[in-house]
Amino acid sequence: MRFIQFRLLNDLTKATRIGLQKTSGGIVDLSKAFPSSSSLKDALTKLGPKALVERARQYSSSEEKETSHCEIMAPITAPSKVACVGLNYRDHCEETGKPVPPEPIFFSKFPSCITGPFDDIPYPEVTKELDWEAELAVVIGKRGKNIDATSAHDYIFGFTVAHDVTARDWQFTRNGGQWLLGKAMDGFCPIGPGIVTPDEIADPHNLAISCRVNGQLKQNSSTAQLVHGVYDCVAWLSKFCTLQPGDIILTGTPPGVGAFAKPPLFLKKGDVVECEVEKIGIIRNQVV
Repeated sequence: MRFIQFRLLNDLTKATRIGLQKTSGGIVDLSKAFPSSSSLKDALTKLGPKALVERARQYSSSEEKETSHCEIMAPITAPSKVACVGLNYRDHCEETGKPVPPEPIFFSKFPSCITGPFDDIPYPEVTKELDWEAELAVVIGKRGKNIDATSAHDYIFGFTVAHDVTARDWQFTRNGGQWLLGKAMDGFCPIGPGIVTPDEIADPHNLAISCRVNGQLKQNSSTAQLVHGVYDCVAWLSKFCTLQPGDIILTGTPPGVGAFAKPPLFLKKGDVVECEVEKIGIIRNQVV
């Protein structure tokens, strides 16, 4: 299944709705399936992933709405955590000239970074080095602590596409070398278009991943290059903090980022960035 959040363009209340996006492109409104839930995260918290999927399945044959009548939103809003893994592609480690990390390197973004799959990316006045990073993201389905890697799949609600927008000057040379400010400015994490459930992803470690800027291919790799796999990342993070429904884990970016081009290349206002992960979808965001 492919879960989304959306608004109807003709709905003056601008209410957030939970939906299913069908292979036809149409959207099934699940408002009747989850009448007491204000968001997908809320429904996930109340019901748990298995019950949520089962209830959605009961309504999956309902009338489809045209995508043109809807605004697709971020599939998860206001997560308790947005955790990210750095240097987690072997080919990206080669690009940076840094050794493969023996343990996952985690950093964080703020919930205010989350925006929709087609929303604009704000260009902050404080940076001159705005960069792109396409990523596969994991959405947690239920509460967990000290999770074993062999059972981590039970805690995953699904997968989505994320763009880890980064201000390189604030990541590398400002703020004392701490990454937070360079990674966590408002609007620095578009995600979507939907959350694809694990039953539709045979192997999350064998997916093509790419990024285009103004139509030009910049990143082109595979999740087979992940240093620490999806389940290992979930398990490792859970040693340090309790994972909650709706938490988002960005699993790293492949080579081809602007900072390591020769000469370095950075985004400018008007640029359009497309991040794509096989079997999940494309997010498209313009820098403004």
